[in-house]
Amino acid sequence: MAHKALLVPLLEKGLEPGDDAILFELGRAGTTEVDLAAELGLPIEALALRLERLAGRDLVTRQAVGPQLQPGIALTERGRRIRNALAEHWAQIEEALMGEMKPKQRKKFGVTLARFVELLRF
Repeated sequence: MAHKALLVPLLEKGLEPGDDAILFELGRAGTTEVDLAAELGLPIEALALRLERLAGRDLVTRQAVGPQLQPGIALTERGRRIRNALAEHWAQIEEALMGEMKPKQRKKFGVTLARFVELLRF
């Protein structure tokens, strides 16, 4: 049930699970497909299919990135708006989960969650 509830903001925007990770990573700066795949831990072929779908929805665009102007991927204006809306939603969830915790408790909980996420990668 919690899993479905967390998917609601993605599904409302026509996104699939994992698309938010791409939008958040590209929200920092444009990057190459190879670097993005490495950062997300995805095979380049799987990422390429997602990027094509996201480009078709006008969320990402191909453009030169970095000081050497390598072929890359960046968010469109629409992609930035959706990324920001998702970030706001996740911040509200975080506040609902940890709003009453003291700073020290939040930090400890954050460390525990980070360790849990790392375990999920295996």
